[in-house]
Amino acid sequence: MFHSDPEILGGTPVFIGTRVPIETLLDCLEADDWLNEFLDHFPSVSRDRAI
Repeated sequence: MFHSDPEILGGTPVFIGTRVPIETLLDCLEADDWLNEFLDHFPSVSRDRAI
């Protein structure tokens, strides 16, 4: 549910339809932040896409 396009953030993998990098979710989870907190900060990412 992500893609990489050289025209979007220099090819960084992002959630489809957004400019939110997948790495942002991974960083949040690594820091023990909850998925709900990530989704609150990035409402353009649906729960279905994040899990």
